[in-house]
Amino acid sequence: MADRAARRRPVPDAAAALRELVYAAPPEERIGSLPDLARRLGVGIATVQQAARVLEHEGLLAVRRGPGGGYYGTRPDDAALERGLAAALRLHPDSYGEALDITSLLFTELAAAAAGCRDEGLRAELAALAARIEPGADAGERLAFESAFQDLLFRMVDRPLFAMLTRVTLRFAESGSAPVVVMRGALAERWWLGRRAILAAILAGDAGLARFEADRCNRAPVLALRDESRSDDRRGGAV
Repeated sequence: MADRAARRRPVPDAAAALRELVYAAPPEERIGSLPDLARRLGVGIATVQQAARVLEHEGLLAVRRGPGGGYYGTRPDDAALERGLAAALRLHPDSYGEALDITSLLFTELAAAAAGCRDEGLRAELAALAARIEPGADAGERLAFESAFQDLLFRMVDRPLFAMLTRVTLRFAESGSAPVVVMRGALAERWWLGRRAILAAILAGDAGLARFEADRCNRAPVLALRDESRSDDRRGGAV
């Protein structure tokens, strides 16, 4: 009986099949009318309507009425995807640590890939950014530098999904919703020296060195600070 109940998932199953039809077609293409889709999916009209509402909510389907009307496949825009990621971070603040883990890992590969960029204009911008490094800068200036640095790397290396995740993570940190991490004195100076080493490796066109410096000077400190923040939170303090 439990097996029969597990198999009775008409709406989720219809939504999954409809989703595949959307993905298989170019954006804005007509997928079919309500009766057409009911026949293709082998379900009732009410089931198609419920499945279609699921996809509309996901930004994958649009209903058009009148001549030529029916269901049309769409794609969620970047802004909608970013809002979804940002909402997930706000609803589940503990996932911020996971986001840092992912972005710091991918940043290592991003730095290595950027070392292979041969666009002289972008390389000149990176050199100008390197000249802005000031070990005595405050947290606000550090965040502004990071945002500019990341955006430039995204232009040097086409990684749209990673760019989106990183932008959302940085904005979450800037919003004040993220765990507070204070970086002062020698720690802040090491951070800036690390940034200088990563930039120098990228500008030298040395992918292996850029990967090494990014792992040593970015990923390791980020994860250490994350773990320290978690420990202090458990003790009821703040970093």
